[in-house]
Amino acid sequence: DNAPFTPQQRAWLNGFLAGLYGGAAQSSAVAAAPVEAEDFPWHDPAIEMDERMAMAEGKPLKRRLMAAMAQLDCGQCGYLCQTYAEALAEGKEDSTSLCVPGAKVTQKMVKALLAEAPAVTVPVAKAVVAEKKLAFVRVLSADRITLPGSAKDVRHVKIDLTGSGLVYEPGDSIGITASNDPHLVKALLTALGAGGEELVPCPDGIARPIREAFLSYLDIARPQDRTTELLAMVATNPADAAALRKLTDGDDDAQPTDADLLDLIEAFPSARPPLADLAKSLPSLKPRLYSIASSLRATPGQVHLCLGVVTAERRGRVRQGVASCFLAERGVEAGPIAATITVSHFRLPKDPATPVIMCGPGTGIAPFRAFLQERAALGLKGKTWLFFGDQKEATDYLFRDEMMGWIADGTLSRIDTAFSRDSDKKVYVQNRMHEQAPDLWRWLQDGGHFYICGDASRMAKDVDTMLRRIAREQGGMSEDQARDWIVALARQGRYQRDVY
Repeated sequence: DNAPFTPQQRAWLNGFLAGLYGGAAQSSAVAAAPVEAEDFPWHDPAIEMDERMAMAEGKPLKRRLMAAMAQLDCGQCGYLCQTYAEALAEGKEDSTSLCVPGAKVTQKMVKALLAEAPAVTVPVAKAVVAEKKLAFVRVLSADRITLPGSAKDVRHVKIDLTGSGLVYEPGDSIGITASNDPHLVKALLTALGAGGEELVPCPDGIARPIREAFLSYLDIARPQDRTTELLAMVATNPADAAALRKLTDGDDDAQPTDADLLDLIEAFPSARPPLADLAKSLPSLKPRLYSIASSLRATPGQVHLCLGVVTAERRGRVRQGVASCFLAERGVEAGPIAATITVSHFRLPKDPATPVIMCGPGTGIAPFRAFLQERAALGLKGKTWLFFGDQKEATDYLFRDEMMGWIADGTLSRIDTAFSRDSDKKVYVQNRMHEQAPDLWRWLQDGGHFYICGDASRMAKDVDTMLRRIAREQGGMSEDQARDWIVALARQGRYQRDVY
């Protein structure tokens, strides 16, 4: 009671501490405690599966299923992590392999949880997933911005929003409805012995020629367990059927790994279901999400992207990323393409004087280019700090000229870079953070907001670990205190992640 706070400050602090620790004493200044929203402590991509499942132990099935997800709310499954888990638990969704970033680990855990749970006895209508309104846009250009000698093909994509009605804020994402590679579709039709004009059902209920369905409506790059189950049922060769069942079950030794539909058709020649049944088993071709790399104030009527072109050779065939290769190679000639804006929590502080720390290696720089464009367009100066890293400075320093321009005019206060292939000892952004730990800690103690964008499975976890280390070393915290400090930052909106 003798703490030097006003009644308003005391009420805010009591609410904050109650949310953080679940049991702060209530002050007489607070008339009634609000009903607290349900907490999902496992909803954090930096936490490993085992720890997430331990956090959810004893919770209802729908919450344990949620803990098994990849925790990204990326939308690739057509749901959010919470709503996908609830749909599975309630029997409204029957596919256990929709979580793309969670991959086999999530699929196996989801199946195990559902196997242990009592079956849903009341028939429930299929879940209807709310679709965002699509508008049509055009790809203006897709210029390569990594230089000759780089191991990466990174593109600066510019998209025209004229007439679409789409608007966005820095930090938002755009969903691009890309078509499949025509060469892959042709090879798949040949392997199936199909002419291409056979009518098959599409996810919207309309029957279309199978060539059109494979090209624009069905995801042939990511067949689900429904497809392998179907192929196993119709396989006339027992060995094919057994191998397909192992794929369905997610066995660690199941082959072929990371298979697309063509891989499955070629690997199991005795599995040839009716084309209509095959089409029904495939997921719809959903929009791929990309973090926006521009500000509407700086690029009126346009949205910019910074994306890496995904290619990989498997089993003697070059596999291409559906959306990245579409945008890089066929987007300009494709004409109007469907797109939608996904509004994000990833936002600059409302007070422009608040220190901003941005960590975006590689294409993770995208939303921070948007942040800096926005601040430059508004003429804002202040404490802004970027950690950027990639392989080689000479070939992979994305948007270097722009960054140097923002350093010169004060839009960007400082930049620390880490190029991992420029020396015998690999140096990453988290190493630069540790080198600058005293200043970084000071910025955070001054109310700074920390943002991270990029790969969730490695980089984001390494950065999260480094933040905890800095809290221990600079703030004198224990391991538990450092963890609680990170949680508090996140709940205050001062630690935000756009990871995938």
